[in-house]
Amino acid sequence: MTKFFLAVHVLAAILAVGPVAVAASMFPSAARRLAEQGTQAGGVATLRVLHRICRVYAVAGLAVPVFGFATASGLGVLRDAWVIASILLTAAAAAILALAVLPRQDAVLARLTAADPAPADAGGGVARLAMLTGVFNLLWAAVTVLMIVRPGSTTGV
Repeated sequence: MTKFFLAVHVLAAILAVGPVAVAASMFPSAARRLAEQGTQAGGVATLRVLHRICRVYAVAGLAVPVFGFATASGLGVLRDAWVIASILLTAAAAAILALAVLPRQDAVLARLTAADPAPADAGGGVARLAMLTGVFNLLWAAVTVLMIVRPGSTTGV
C-alpha cells in the first residue's frame, strides 16, 4: 500500500503543485503587460484564468501532504529530519500561497478591473507578488530536493 501512496503523492505533486507554480509565476508579468496595454478583454481573461488555476489547483494540492503523510507513516520515517523539514517547508509554502499570493492576485485583479484602474504596480503590489511567488516556488524546489535526496534515509525506496 505504501507504494500506492507514494505514487499518488508524487502524481499529486506534479499535477497539482506544478500548475500552481507555473500559473502563479505567469500572473505578475501578465498583470504588468495588462497595465501597460490597458484593460483589454483578453488580458483580463488571461489574469482571471491564471488566478483560477492557482485557486483550484491549490485545493487539489492538499492531496500532496495527505498522501505524503500516508507514505511517510507506511515507511516509518515520520520522525526523520528530512521528512520533518519537508513538512515545515510545505507548510510555509502553503501559508505563502493561501495568505499572500492568492489574496494579492485578487487585489491586482480588482485594481486592474476597477472603473478607474490604479497603476498595476501601485505601491509595488505586482513586484511583491512576483517576489512571494518566487519564494513559494523556491520552497517547493527545496521540498523536491529533500524528497529525492532524503538525507540520512535508510529506507531504500
